[in-house]
This record gives sequence, C-alpha cells and structure tokens, in this order.
Amino acid sequence: MSQLRGYTVGGTLHIIVNNQVGFTTDPTDGRSTKYASDLAKGFEVPIMHVNADDAEACIATVALAIAYRLQFGKDVLIDLVGYRRHGHNETDEPSFTQPELYKTIKAHPTSRQVWGERLIGEGVVTVDDVTREDEAVRGRLQKVLDDMKSSGMTTSDGAPQGAPATPAAVETAVPAARLAALNEQLLTWPEGFQPHRNVVKALSRRRDALGSTPAIDWGHAETLAYASLLVQGTSVRITGQDVERGTFSHRQAVLHDIETGSLYVPLQHLTQPAAPGAAGGQPAQGAFEVYNSPLSETGVMGFEYGFSTAARDMLVLWEAQYGDFVNTAQPIIDQFIVADRAKWRQDSSIVLLLPHGHEGGGPEHSSARLERFLQSCAEGNMTVAYPSTPAQYFHILRRQALRQTRRPLILMQPKSLLRLPEAASRVEELASGSFRSVIDDQVASQQREQVRRLVFCTAKMYYDLLAKRAGNAIALVRVDELYPWPHEDIGRIVDLYPAIEDVVWAQEEPKNMGAWSYVWPRLRASVGNVQALRYVGRPERASPAEGYDSAHKAEQERIVAEALDAPQPSAKRRNTPARTSST
Repeated sequence: MSQLRGYTVGGTLHIIVNNQVGFTTDPTDGRSTKYASDLAKGFEVPIMHVNADDAEACIATVALAIAYRLQFGKDVLIDLVGYRRHGHNETDEPSFTQPELYKTIKAHPTSRQVWGERLIGEGVVTVDDVTREDEAVRGRLQKVLDDMKSSGMTTSDGAPQGAPATPAAVETAVPAARLAALNEQLLTWPEGFQPHRNVVKALSRRRDALGSTPAIDWGHAETLAYASLLVQGTSVRITGQDVERGTFSHRQAVLHDIETGSLYVPLQHLTQPAAPGAAGGQPAQGAFEVYNSPLSETGVMGFEYGFSTAARDMLVLWEAQYGDFVNTAQPIIDQFIVADRAKWRQDSSIVLLLPHGHEGGGPEHSSARLERFLQSCAEGNMTVAYPSTPAQYFHILRRQALRQTRRPLILMQPKSLLRLPEAASRVEELASGSFRSVIDDQVASQQREQVRRLVFCTAKMYYDLLAKRAGNAIALVRVDELYPWPHEDIGRIVDLYPAIEDVVWAQEEPKNMGAWSYVWPRLRASVGNVQALRYVGRPERASPAEGYDSAHKAEQERIVAEALDAPQPSAKRRNTPARTSST
C-alpha cells in the first residue's frame, strides 16, 4: 500500500523483531524464503540486517534508515536479528523443543550486559556508572507504571475506562436554504467538462429532489451530509473498494470526463454559502478525501483505524464493497475497533459502512454479520445502527462527526433501498430534527386502540412488510439503533398502544444470525407484560443466505406472511407494563 495515492505517508520504517517468537517452529518450517525480510525485495525496499546484541550497530542502522526515508520518501526495512531468552510465555519451556539453541542462549549474556561490559572495557564508564544507570532506568519505568495506575484510568475524552459514554446532544439539522445552496455547487463542474451522460442524468435528479415530495435518496443524503460538514470545517475521508462511484453507482463522488479522462470532485471545490446579509464564497475549511482502495480489507481497515485515532477532528469512513467482505478484516475489528478503549485506552470514531440485506445474491453478498458486532457490544464501546431512511443516515453521519465522545460507528447499509421511492426523504427531514433510535408507525399511530400486534424490525425488513401490510391491526416499528439499546424509547412506544396482545421481532437473517439473539432479552425487558414475544424469520442455518433467487423469494414471502398474519380477536388485554431495566 505504501506507494498508493491514498496511503502514501512519505515512507515507513519497518522493523522485523526477528527473535523467533514462535520458537517451536524453525525458520525452515516458518517461511519459504531464506530471510524473513525477503518479500520486501519485490518492492525495491532497502533491507538492513543488524545484530540485536550490537547496540552501536543498531543505532547506526536506525539513523541510516531515517536518513533514507527523509531523502527519498520511501519505505526502508530493518531486520533486527536477535533471540528470545524465555519461552513464548511464562509457562513455556523452550528447551523441550530447542535444546541446543536454548543451551547457548542460557549461557549468553543479555544485550544490556554485552553493552555495559563493552563500555567498561573501553574505559568509557565504570561498573558503578552502569549500576546507577540501570537503577535509574528501572526507576523511570516503575514511575510510569505507578502514574498510569493512579491516573483514574480515563480515556482521552474524559470517560472512565470501561464506563458507557453519555454523549452530549449535537445539532445535526441543516437549514434547507443552506442545503439548497450546497446542492447547487455539487451539481456544477467546469465548463467543457463532460461526465458520462447517465451520470449527468442521475445527478440532475438531485436538483429537483429538494422539493416538497420525498425524493432525496441514500447517495444524495450522504453527499449533503459531507458537504455540510466540510463547510463547517470538518474534514472527511472515505476509502474502500469502489467508493468513488459506490459499488451500486449511488455515490458518484468522482466525475470522469468521457473525452479526456480527467477527474473532478465537486466536494473538493465547495465554498461557503452566503448567509443573509453576509458575503459568501470563502473556500470550505474542511478537506475531502476519497480513494478506491486495494482489495485488502484487513490492511485498509487497519490503516483507516489508525488514521482515525490520529485525525481526531476528521470523519473517517471505510466502506465494504459488500458487507460480507468485513469478514476478511475481522482481526482489526476484534483486536482494535471493539476493544480499543478496554485494551489500549485508545479512542476512535471510525465509521464502517457495510452493505447488508438478503436480496437473492447468495451467501457471499447478503450478510455483514450484524450478530458479531452485537455480540461484541459492551461498556458503551461503539454504536451499531441500521438507518431506515436517507434522512436518518444524514443525521447519524453528522452526529458521528460532531460528537466530542469518540466511539466507532457500525452502519448496516442498504442495497435495494438505495433508490427505493418509499425510502426517500424530504428536505425538511434533513433541515429539522435529529437521528431517531426508534421510529413509530405513522399510519397505525392514527388508530392506536385498534392495534393488537407490534412488529419490531430493522430497515429493509420494514419495507418488505410495509409493501404487504393490510388493515390496521398491526403496527410496524423500526429499530434504527441497536446499540446502545433504546430501552426507554421502545417502552414509550409500547405504552401508546393499549390493546396489543403480542410482539414480534421480524428479521430476514437466520435465527442464529442477525439481531435476534441480542434483541430478545432486551426487547422482553422493554415491552413489559405483553402476552407473547415471538420470532419471525429464517430458521437456524449454517449459511447466511440461500444460493438461488427463487428459494430466497419463497422464504422471504413466508417471513412477511407470517409476520403479518392477522391477530385473532381475544378478550385478553395487556396489563400496565412491568418493565425491567435493559442491559
């Protein structure tokens, strides 16, 4: 990645701590090359092998490596050849498998002893000097440890280590006039520049989308969110496979001239819209970066996670081409994103955009493994959401960028909803309000006393159900934020329906996947004394989705029909809710 335009950092100093950490595996069994550094030869990276016991040689090597990086702006690699004095951990005995090697190591002085004896032999220092320096270094290290233990274990945003965050509310709405001014800039490119006619046609619809009808689609809302942040001074960086146009051609952040191949990025040319009575035209203070990434989810997500910890005032996003591809980056998720505060006292506000949904595309193009993220939620370590409208997406992106409390944001992203008319938003929804964790059924809310079943679901499932619902005995409630679990919001909605007899959680994922395992104990606590709480969805399965479109459609139709099966009349009524606190 080092020479790619989105990841060039002016050269990286790589150090191989070559101490045979996996001591039970000999080098001849551990790699197909003579040296651990041989792969760097394919990138013309200078390689220096140095004896870790030779302190002066190590210092000289590092100095040379840094000078090379500064001079040429390229990578350089140091192969620090040493040994591991003890086993892989405290209980290992390396002489079981490497008896000759560890007989030699045991008799060999430590690197500190080698260096001290050399300086003493050359008359540079005395034995007492070495002893005092040794004690001084140990004292400094002990003080660092003691200070850390007494520091209160807080993260950089001031929250106690391990404590759930309580973020302060931020303003995410943007005045309609300001959105309209930004929208016009986003639909303008240099004279003579010729984008593809289909791109022009798609983008031109965004000019009329800010009218009174719901016409703002997913990509449009996202672009307006970025534009509004940029002119507020917040920079935005988004990377991933095919993010410039979007996997489903919904973004079109980078325009290509069909005659010359030149590029134009409207989000990089924004100016401040003029306020009433004030002059505009000043360039936006925020910078916009967008890069199509190499096909390496682990490497790219690792880079973006690190970038997000350093660029604290920037919105950093990584998008999977399909949500399933996040599987390949699981080590970064488990080792860093999920546990960064608990393990490292580190804060990140990285956003993962994961296209998710059963569309008949088979098991490798359906699931972003929502269940894995929810299983890892604890101590306020991140936010997991599944926005159901472009306006919801607009508000949660802006909330993530403007919050002072920094936590990763995991977003299940749509595929079929990207241009679905029923899922479109009005400009008024972007110009007012904020992100809503739970969205009540606006139709059923007009006749609440007739509703006998509440069906809770997430974004895509809602629209599948909405298309088939008839009558007024069922209310469809969307849960757009799954963690933190919106216990109080759900309880308030349940209380608005006095006649409900059962509650359903409907999902398209198999029962052992998706949100159900996480949801059911929390939903049980949130709804109170309802007669029944049922699951409707696919049965438990090993594979996330069917491999045939016909099988997918048949199963999806069954789920919708079961969730909307008309409740039977009953004399029973729900008592006043006995609600418990939700974990």
